[in-house]
Amino acid sequence: IGYLPQEEINVGASSILAGAMQGKPELLRIELEIERLRKAISLSTDVDARLLQKLGDLEHEYEIADGYKLEGRAKAVLAGLGFKHEDFYRSIAEFSGGWRMRVYLARLLLQNPDLLLLDEPTNHLDLPSLEWLEQYLAAFDGSIIIVSHDRFFIDRLADEIFELDNGVLTRYAGNYHFYEQKKEADKALLLKKAEQAEKERKKQQEFIDRFRYKNTKARQVQSRVKMLDKMEQAQAPAASQKALSFQLRASSQSYKNVLNVTNMSFKYDRDWVLQDINLSLYRGEKAALVGENGAGKTTLTRLIVGQLQAQKGHIQIGERVSIGYYAQHQVDALDLDSDVYSEIEKTVADSQIPNIRNVLGLFGLHGDDAFKPIRVLSGGEKARVSLSKILLSPVNFLIMDEPTNHLDIRSKEALEKALMDYDGTLIIISHDRYFLDRIVNKVIEVKDKKIKQFEGNYSDYLIKRQTAINDSPAGETTKNAVKRKDEKRRKAEARQSVSKKRRELTLLIRECEEKIHHFESRKQELEKLLADPASYKNGEAAAELTREYQQVKDDIDQHYKTWEQKQLDLEALLDKLQQ
Repeated sequence: IGYLPQEEINVGASSILAGAMQGKPELLRIELEIERLRKAISLSTDVDARLLQKLGDLEHEYEIADGYKLEGRAKAVLAGLGFKHEDFYRSIAEFSGGWRMRVYLARLLLQNPDLLLLDEPTNHLDLPSLEWLEQYLAAFDGSIIIVSHDRFFIDRLADEIFELDNGVLTRYAGNYHFYEQKKEADKALLLKKAEQAEKERKKQQEFIDRFRYKNTKARQVQSRVKMLDKMEQAQAPAASQKALSFQLRASSQSYKNVLNVTNMSFKYDRDWVLQDINLSLYRGEKAALVGENGAGKTTLTRLIVGQLQAQKGHIQIGERVSIGYYAQHQVDALDLDSDVYSEIEKTVADSQIPNIRNVLGLFGLHGDDAFKPIRVLSGGEKARVSLSKILLSPVNFLIMDEPTNHLDIRSKEALEKALMDYDGTLIIISHDRYFLDRIVNKVIEVKDKKIKQFEGNYSDYLIKRQTAINDSPAGETTKNAVKRKDEKRRKAEARQSVSKKRRELTLLIRECEEKIHHFESRKQELEKLLADPASYKNGEAAAELTREYQQVKDDIDQHYKTWEQKQLDLEALLDKLQQ
């Protein structure tokens, strides 16, 4: 078992490369012993056959265990996790906690364990290293259990979801998308069952209340009372928090051409950051800016809003375009002496004034928080005020740099929905790929001072980019790994499907047996009543007993037929499972 905890752990004080190779301590032990034997043999004046034999055995063992490939594999894993070649021989102590966790993750991957337990593995990774880890884990032969808030990461890797809620662990046989849909469907079904059960209880209670004191209905009333007592209390789904939502609308429409960037180049000092950039955006387009940290994504947004000036080329904003820009440094523009509500009210669109308190509540500023002075707020709270201010402003072109950094899941989902329905134009930078996937219809990749444009959402972009990689000779290894993973996934899904059907059949058989037992018990009670001459003093009651007796017999016959069929189905399924 390989375990990656959330909290920082001690990975020693060795070099980066040596720290990663600690994942194979048995190979390092053999390597040291080989070196010791070689030194001993070189210093000996006589040839010691026993030492030579032991050295040969160890070298053979080392070769069989791929010891000679260990350093190469360690370097490949470290490079995938973002380390440069010149970092390999630097001390781990020189690096931050996040980079140390990457060393420990590399160590675990080199172990190649049967089971990987990963607790928030994406916390310390940037986008390129995160994508590399996804590809590595997709081809991993062992089993993996992941705890993560990265919904895209889960969606791409998991074929089962286990949700822990109020002490109950619930399994969903699919990825994150399947989990979301199935959970909502199950909740709706449970609610419907609870409503039907409550409706039936009321119906029986009404009959009891209506005929409780009528002698001719006494037996029926008693029967209904017993039935009511035996009815299980249907459990309605636990009351979840109210879904947060708000509607985001452009205050006025811009012309069709929103943005035109022509042959634009920019540099801070000597080297160009962006070079010969050409970009057009049209009304209603929602684009993601993606690329490595430092590639120039934020620089491009600052050029568009006019905070920076390009040395070459032109940036033209379209007619009737009004820009709202959200970035982390926007909090510096807040008036510290103003209160939250007043600060937003200064720039809010007239149509959005009634929504100010709703949006503040959505972002965790409830009740009296709306009237706190800005200066007493935490950094995260200030960022949420700034975000609320931008969203409620009279703009039709939103540019947002990491808007989800200070949001919880509920707030993030509400913002997702608002931006999905937004009728203006949008450029967004975010490391939350699931968030991007639901919103954007265009991806702009910033890489090597240039941009590339891809139509579609983030998943479409990944597919097109991977296709380009696979079409190259270097992509052959990746394609083979993906094929192996797909084959493994198909087999796993087939087993899961059979296992799921088996559980369903077992449950149905158990239900049939319980119902048969119930009806058999009732049949015996009715037979005793029908054998009692006193039962025939009331003709209507006797007729009711006779009708119920016949119905119970029919129910028993029907449930026995169902039970027999389900048993046959289960036997056939077990044969299939053994195959």
